[in-house]
Amino acid sequence: MPSFFSPYHHDFIRIGACVPHVAVAAPARNAENVLGLLAAGDQARIALMVYPELCLSAYAIDDLLFQDAVLDGVVQQLDRLICASRELFPAFVVGAPLRLEGHLYNCGAVIHHGALLGVVPKVFLPNYREFYERRHFTSGEGAVGRSITIAGHQAPFGRDLLFAARGDAPFTFHVEICEDLWVPQPPSALGAAAGAEVLLNLSASNIVIGKAQMRRLLCASQSARCLAAYAYSAAGDGESTTDLAWDGQAGIFEIGDKLAETERFSPQAELAVADVDLGRIRQERMRTNSFGDSARQLASGGPPFRRVA
Repeated sequence: MPSFFSPYHHDFIRIGACVPHVAVAAPARNAENVLGLLAAGDQARIALMVYPELCLSAYAIDDLLFQDAVLDGVVQQLDRLICASRELFPAFVVGAPLRLEGHLYNCGAVIHHGALLGVVPKVFLPNYREFYERRHFTSGEGAVGRSITIAGHQAPFGRDLLFAARGDAPFTFHVEICEDLWVPQPPSALGAAAGAEVLLNLSASNIVIGKAQMRRLLCASQSARCLAAYAYSAAGDGESTTDLAWDGQAGIFEIGDKLAETERFSPQAELAVADVDLGRIRQERMRTNSFGDSARQLASGGPPFRRVA
């Protein structure tokens, strides 16, 4: 039983949205940067941490995403992170390009206590303006009921995953990736309907005029509609050698309210931390009968979720 003065004693959980420094096509250095923030999260007793999209390889590396040396390095560093997590408190999600059955997927890998709990592929691949993800990746739209093995660690793979955290303040979370939030019906809406109280987004998201406020609007509105917490991570310093700009805007929202946000354009690694009120989320869902009605309709329109504990 936690101390009375611990947030976990009162149905709060501590969440971290991370912006590590990114090294282009250098998985070992990127894993080191992930571990640096993870150590800080462990010291702060953060229960759940989310890292940016493709943070183990970098996002804007173009056709280096097809280079075996990069992809093999990502697998090796995922194994390193899994092994390093054995004695650490936080569960965490890192972005990685991963191969499966002849396809390359843009993934979020969920790790805790020395185990790879599951891998979630990105569903909606932007292919407009400065984006051309379909050149490199396969959509996870049809990825249901599958599994993946990474450096000897076997885990569920698919868009049909929910993760149930046990302990003093148990909660359920869902993972989606960047563009998944920008569509009319984000995958996280289905996750919330199936019971996820915390929604995570791994994003790279380059910056253009007006986009910072649009991100806040999307995250806040999704957390409000889903009566949930929404944690968003984004790529920052070091991301790219292209002509795109990256501001490292990460934030945490609870039922429409912004709880924390990182400093933008920081040359240092950043970490937004907030204590999310699970009791409030559960009470609002119970008393808002239209949420339950909508959840039943959404559940009937998608595949059943697999719950990973």
